Amino acid sequence: MAAILRSLFIFSSLLPASSSFPDHHHQSPPLPFPSNSILQKSIKLGEGLLEKPEDVAVDRRSGFLYTATRDGWIKRIPRNGSRWENLHHVDSHALYGLDITAAGDVIVCDSNKGLLKINKNGVQILVSQVNGKSARYANAVSASTNGKLYFSISVNVKNETSTGKLVEFDPSTSKSSILIDHIDFANGVAVSKNQDFVVVCETYKYRCLKYILEGKDAGKSKIFVDKLPGLPDNIHVAPDGSFWIALLLIKPGTKLEFQSKNVRKTPEVDNKALVVNVAADGKIIKGFDDPTGAVMSFVTSALEFEGNLYMGGLRNNYVGKLALPSMY
Repeated sequence: MAAILRSLFIFSSLLPASSSFPDHHHQSPPLPFPSNSILQKSIKLGEGLLEKPEDVAVDRRSGFLYTATRDGWIKRIPRNGSRWENLHHVDSHALYGLDITAAGDVIVCDSNKGLLKINKNGVQILVSQVNGKSARYANAVSASTNGKLYFSISVNVKNETSTGKLVEFDPSTSKSSILIDHIDFANGVAVSKNQDFVVVCETYKYRCLKYILEGKDAGKSKIFVDKLPGLPDNIHVAPDGSFWIALLLIKPGTKLEFQSKNVRKTPEVDNKALVVNVAADGKIIKGFDDPTGAVMSFVTSALEFEGNLYMGGLRNNYVGKLALPSMY
């Protein structure tokens, strides 16, 4: 696992010994819907100006869309805008998932430093350790309305295996709690619309897990959606309470192996783009794809806002924007 020593990876050159998969998980399960090429109708925002924007977030009060780029910039663009604004620069080349709090703070995962908060006062490291262990390889974050932050740590820092964690951080007490451990590469995180559960993507198992925050089953976890038609990366809650999940595809006939999460093309990961919309009960509602990667390729996040789907991509130099088709 030396391949992930310098930055956060979803793949590397060697499958860790701690990971095991049934034979049918060696390649992406089949699509549960016909390929439709809907993503080829997307436009590209800021093409050539954004360096590997993995994730997107929105401040629903102001309408600004945010992204974090690999050259350390937090950038934003107004609703229906066409020009990205450089908001804040972070001394990092390892910015991944981000979200916006009710107070307007930008929360971003830095796979070297941990969980960061960015506002007009500068950059603050909120979490650098969890239970006395490094919070390196922080990957994705979701802010709840009560101020708590939920984020993933993708790998076990001590032995660099793919066993990750879902963590809750309470800014009012500065305390972190591990909600789910031993996740086979913890990735995207999203709090539900009603704030009663949080979902974390378990990339190497082609599934997402659900941790219940409220009700009689509070504190329990279960499978949210299983046998996804691709490796789940980032997940975002939609206005109607469903979820958008960006999926990466393994080429047919190749085994699931670690490949570095960077711009390098590899023979194992397909250049196609695929996103699915999953209901709050975990059932797949619909999906959109670019079966050739001709317009949208290697989409790593999908966020719905005001009738549009915004898509980040870790191999791309733009954010995609798709006007959601009313017929779907």
